[in-house]
Amino acid sequence: MEITTEMIKELRAATNAGILDCRKALEASGGDFQKAVDHLREKGLATAAKRADRVASQGMVELYSHGEGRVGVMVEVNSETDFVARSEPFRKFAHEVALQIAAAAPHYVKEEEIPAEVLAHEREIAKARAQEEGKPEKMLDRIAEGRLEKFKDEVVLLRQPYIRDEQTTVGKLLLDLIASSGENIVIRRFARWELGEESG
Repeated sequence: MEITTEMIKELRAATNAGILDCRKALEASGGDFQKAVDHLREKGLATAAKRADRVASQGMVELYSHGEGRVGVMVEVNSETDFVARSEPFRKFAHEVALQIAAAAPHYVKEEEIPAEVLAHEREIAKARAQEEGKPEKMLDRIAEGRLEKFKDEVVLLRQPYIRDEQTTVGKLLLDLIASSGENIVIRRFARWELGEESG
């Protein structure tokens, strides 16, 4: 199938990818527009992983108050340049992350932040629970590992299902933004307060 200039323009308008990348994606997908979009997204996600070591020191602190001041969230999201930090997609992402934190109450940004003693404690609880449920001894470790993964999905922001779309995660949203912005973007840290909770 012949790849026309019109097809390239249409794909470029939809994806912001370069002209050459659009042509290659259309050629690789036999002119199928949706397959070409998917091809470009996959390529973008692959290059997003390569950007992870670039310094991200610009950005913003997003503040969010929920339920007439019952829950408050502060989250710092960083980008490489001020240009990206001021963009609409970046600001929208920071706001969505604040909403996510308010609604889903994560404890950590990423998995590596979970202290080893917390993981060990959760593993013991999961094992004891499986034992109480009468699961076979040889299955206890595997069951405990499965429950530990579920625990991580609950407490780690980047692993949490996105509140507006359970089929995706916050980590995937972040990768999509990295791919579309062409910069390394990092959720640096957050704090969440709930009225009347004990500090500790």
